[in-house]
Amino acid sequence: MLVRIVFYIVIGYLVLCAGTFFMQRKMLYLPETTFLSPERAASYGLRHWPSVEHFHGFIGAQEPAEVKGTVIVFHGNAGAAFHRGMYIQALNRHNLRVILAEYPGYGGRDGKPSEDLLVHDAVATIKLAHQQFGDPLYLWGESLGCAVVAGALRHTQTPVPGVVLFLPWDTLADLAQTHYWYLPARWLVLDRYDSIDNLREYQGRIAVVLAGADEVVPVQHGQRLYASLATEKKLWLFEGASHNNMPVAPELPWWGEVISFLSR
Repeated sequence: MLVRIVFYIVIGYLVLCAGTFFMQRKMLYLPETTFLSPERAASYGLRHWPSVEHFHGFIGAQEPAEVKGTVIVFHGNAGAAFHRGMYIQALNRHNLRVILAEYPGYGGRDGKPSEDLLVHDAVATIKLAHQQFGDPLYLWGESLGCAVVAGALRHTQTPVPGVVLFLPWDTLADLAQTHYWYLPARWLVLDRYDSIDNLREYQGRIAVVLAGADEVVPVQHGQRLYASLATEKKLWLFEGASHNNMPVAPELPWWGEVISFLSR
């Protein structure tokens, strides 16, 4: 009887591992797939960029009077780019043009999200923005977007003097193991998103913004990434903040501090 019980427990555990393996991308990527019409985009203060037909994201309908650079924002895994209007409101105040990049499989774009697809598309987006707007071009990653930015920096030939990593992780394998401690999660992940390795050779400035009470990306993962960075870097840690409760009001001073660090 004991042998039979152990057998069923082992089989159940293996089924759980297999189910997690095959369902992992549905667990990781949580896209809003609705395409925003030009009319609805205008109601958000946005327009499709570079065009509706060749949609890679959104840009603010109104630009700052004196543009001092461009920031491409790569958003987190939930929702869509048009949900991130806060970045336009905050960064326009510092005379930065903002592009809200959209991923394949999100916001009406074709494709099934994966690390290879998102990073490849990000490299193309960065190149396109630089061709259109020139220097300086900065990148801003949010959660999953930090990993996309790190991967893109490893492959792009476009000059990027500064990067902001907002709620980043070290590697997806390590983050998965933290959340699924009862599984061999580190060995099951298909998309590695190893930001430590991807940023190893990057020489620009890196600003890292962490939430001390982050329940989605526990703060130790961001701290490990920060410790690994071998370039000029600066850390902003909001001790009591959680992943979805960060202080992001456009008038808060930390936005200006981050931009001053990147652009000095």
